[in-house]
Amino acid sequence: MTKKAVALVMAAGVAASLSACNRDSSSSSSSTGSSASGSATGSAGAGKRACVILPDAASSSRWENGDRPQLDKAFKDQGVETDIQNAQNDTAKYATIAQQMTTKGCSVMLLVDLNQAGVQVAAKAKGAGIPVIAYDRPIAGADYYISFDNFHVGELEGQMIVDGLKAAGKDPATAKVVYVGGDPTDGNAKQFHDGADKVMKAGGIAKPAFETPGTWDTQKAGTYFEQAYTALQGNIDAVWVANDFNAASVIAVLDKNGKKVPVSGQDASPPGLQNILLGKQVATVYKPFQLEAKAAVDLAMQLIAGTKPDAPSKDTTGVPFFPQTPVVVTSANMKQVFDDGNAKFSEVCTGDVKALCEKAGITG
Repeated sequence: MTKKAVALVMAAGVAASLSACNRDSSSSSSSTGSSASGSATGSAGAGKRACVILPDAASSSRWENGDRPQLDKAFKDQGVETDIQNAQNDTAKYATIAQQMTTKGCSVMLLVDLNQAGVQVAAKAKGAGIPVIAYDRPIAGADYYISFDNFHVGELEGQMIVDGLKAAGKDPATAKVVYVGGDPTDGNAKQFHDGADKVMKAGGIAKPAFETPGTWDTQKAGTYFEQAYTALQGNIDAVWVANDFNAASVIAVLDKNGKKVPVSGQDASPPGLQNILLGKQVATVYKPFQLEAKAAVDLAMQLIAGTKPDAPSKDTTGVPFFPQTPVVVTSANMKQVFDDGNAKFSEVCTGDVKALCEKAGITG
């Protein structure tokens, strides 16, 4: 389906649903990839419903294993019913979910954007009087945006490459660095890229030796990097990669060719943590989803109560922004990720990595 066709489907479906009005209901339902529940443990949100759309289950394990249960519990504790569904990387399904949610009634919507599908959903929701929080990814026209400072995330990744080159005895000014970015339709991807590029330029890396097409598809990321490797005849000194999963694909290509160079990443994912311990990835940017979830629920409760708080800053489109602070994780402080409950010994510390975990003070 073309982007134009998807947009028409979204417009028709979402408009029809929102015209029914913004209604609150105490009923609940559940379906595959979704959850709807309520609780009487709190009174502030009695009779209210929070509608949440997650983007997929493949780009990160956090959406289903972290954000869904965290948001569900936090809203329940306030007595707010939840309807949390996952679009499974399908923009048409994103529109359908929005239609279903708004027909049933939402007191507030938390949207994780998927290839800009959230823009139209947010506009229609706001038109129907539903406050919209852009969650983790920016959405033009949302009422508020809660995420980590993603430009700064990119800066931290760029510094990993500069520091990694220096540690390897390479002059950044002459080093050949490949850029492997994220999907350009994801607003965060540009911020990661621009933040990293700023720091790498300041560190002496004038421009990338090769830049692959942006994607969050790990298989494509690996294929694109292999093409870069071939084009440069293996003459690569470092690879800036936007996240851990793409980094794992890049490292697989490097391993196949018997090469080890500084590689960046983010998300503190199991493959990222393993590659750091194995010395194949410099570090990862750790973004505890719990911080985002708590900030989002706190803000949602204010909006449900009719309060519109002032935000400390605005994003690039002018949406009021509540930034959260990321952390750089290496083997030296990796234990924090496990202590926070965001990594499991059984998933990370396997095979040859087990002894390296124990050396880093990480035990099962």
